[in-house]
Amino acid sequence: MRIRHRLSTPIGELVLLGTPTALTEIRLPHASAINDAIDGELPLAAAEINAYFAGTLREFTVPLAPVGTPFQHHVWRLLREIPFGETTTYGALALKLGNPNASRAVGLANGSNPLPLIVPCHRVIGSNGKLTGFAGGLPMKAWLLDWERHCNFFGADGE
Repeated sequence: MRIRHRLSTPIGELVLLGTPTALTEIRLPHASAINDAIDGELPLAAAEINAYFAGTLREFTVPLAPVGTPFQHHVWRLLREIPFGETTTYGALALKLGNPNASRAVGLANGSNPLPLIVPCHRVIGSNGKLTGFAGGLPMKAWLLDWERHCNFFGADGE
């Protein structure tokens, strides 16, 4: 049974998809509709995403069950190691994989990430320091990076 939970956030309405035991996907605003799930609650995922946007959560603990290839899963694990408020490049991730020529493959795996925010693909930028593709668009990616830097600088209370 797939559960669909709609969540209002500062970046728009997210659609969380999961099972009673794990989160499988997050749909960013303006993504295609989901018709094969029932409306329900995903309380831990919703609470953690709300805490992220409140500036009080830096690392997600909700159980995840994304669908992907072994290579994608490896890249997604590396994405989760990028610290809150920091960025890295596709090339740096390829080096961590042990293959400096895998930047393009890393980019493809990054782009197919079904769990944005929790698997922070928005923290990956181009080698020239510029923002590169993001499913929610570059303005949303910039907003998320600015939000995390703000939280790191000012803390959760904004001061």
